[in-house]
Amino acid sequence: MRNTKIICTLGPATESEAMLRAMVDAGANVFRLNMSHASHDWVRTIVPRIRKVAADLDAVVGILMDTQGPAIRTGDVTTKLQLKPGDIVEFTVRGEKSEEQYSVDVNYDGLVDDISVGDTVLVDNGVMHMEVLEKEANRVRCRVLTAGTLGSRRHINLPGVKVNLPPLTEKDLADLALGAEMQVDMVALSFCREPSDVDAIRKVLCEHGSNARVIAKIEDQMAVRNISGIIAKADIIMVARGDLGIECAMEDLPIIQRSIVKRCLKSGVPVIVATHLLESMIANPVPTRAEVTDVSNAVYEQADAIMLSGETSVGKYPVKCIETLHRVAYRTERSGGAGYANEAFYTENRQRTMHSAVVLANSLRNSKLVVFTRRGRVADYVSAQRPEHSPIFAFCNTPETCCKISLNWGIVPLLLPFEKDPEETIEAAVNLLRKKGHVHAGDNLVIVSDLQAGQSTFDSIQLRPVL
Repeated sequence: MRNTKIICTLGPATESEAMLRAMVDAGANVFRLNMSHASHDWVRTIVPRIRKVAADLDAVVGILMDTQGPAIRTGDVTTKLQLKPGDIVEFTVRGEKSEEQYSVDVNYDGLVDDISVGDTVLVDNGVMHMEVLEKEANRVRCRVLTAGTLGSRRHINLPGVKVNLPPLTEKDLADLALGAEMQVDMVALSFCREPSDVDAIRKVLCEHGSNARVIAKIEDQMAVRNISGIIAKADIIMVARGDLGIECAMEDLPIIQRSIVKRCLKSGVPVIVATHLLESMIANPVPTRAEVTDVSNAVYEQADAIMLSGETSVGKYPVKCIETLHRVAYRTERSGGAGYANEAFYTENRQRTMHSAVVLANSLRNSKLVVFTRRGRVADYVSAQRPEHSPIFAFCNTPETCCKISLNWGIVPLLLPFEKDPEETIEAAVNLLRKKGHVHAGDNLVIVSDLQAGQSTFDSIQLRPVL
């Protein structure tokens, strides 16, 4: 049983029902809808298709809607600009016209206010580097440092610059309303920079009646500086290494990743490692050895989930990519983990109870953890402690809760109606585990459940052998 979960981005290569089935069979746990490219009509089509495939396969599959966020992009150009070192490019805002040979409009009116002479401008995911020479009301004049081709709607990064963009754009707000309508399980906030950004997206979701889990994507230096506060606010953290690797020095990226994963595990917050895991497999049937090592490192650090982007949305070998992640993750997990969860500090009595259950499970051979959760918090607490060898069977009384915990490390979500009498619920759970072949005679079940005492209920830990 693989503990690390796999998130797959959907796109033209993987939107058919047959491909969705193949991906779930190969080990996909969560499907990501990238709203930078997805239309609302497509979302309304693909979400019911995912739910149908999951139901047909008796599988729990989460759906993650990833907002585009307040990205700075160039406007349209009639012909691509072939730039070489030393060329001058002007970026204009508010429809300003430029007399320079090379110029392009930018979608962010505040660019001129935020940027300073001497700053570096990175264009097209960091492919082209430019230096700011001067600026005025509606124009920024830059010198090209590295050659490249500038096309339409290219992404602009401003490393180290505090950009005064709102956390949510008008497009994001419309997309969030759609996500609530389609009852997606998780929503990712792109370019999260501070804790209040998490509050902003959660407020919008609540206004639309959605309790989707909020994923804060860490993509720039400001987010790294505010990471402690963001972890305290978000339900899940994503180390989004694409923009993060552009905004920060590349040699710092592995250290930042390790630090964020460690902080999340110590705080009991699920964490995702994303971007460029198997980039070469977009076009090739096998990964590079460096990619295999990169995936293995994320699994060794015990991230909850690892995420594929272009590999499964537009790549030639989406199923092979999932199979590769599964093989590497399964093998790495057998060799042990970094143990960051051992340094966790528990502030709530319920967390301490879950810790005791995990300690008991770790001390027993053939142990299985069994928990019951209505909102997913108990599953979060147990998963965050990274049991050494015990799978975690998390029984939920709604399909929604099952899907919300689908990316948690080591969790096997199972749907089960909860009875008024906790003992009846436990018996039903054990019978379901037997029926599905998850437990066998001689197994030790460490069960965390309610205990009825008169009119009151309490958390309890029980040890039950499977006869």
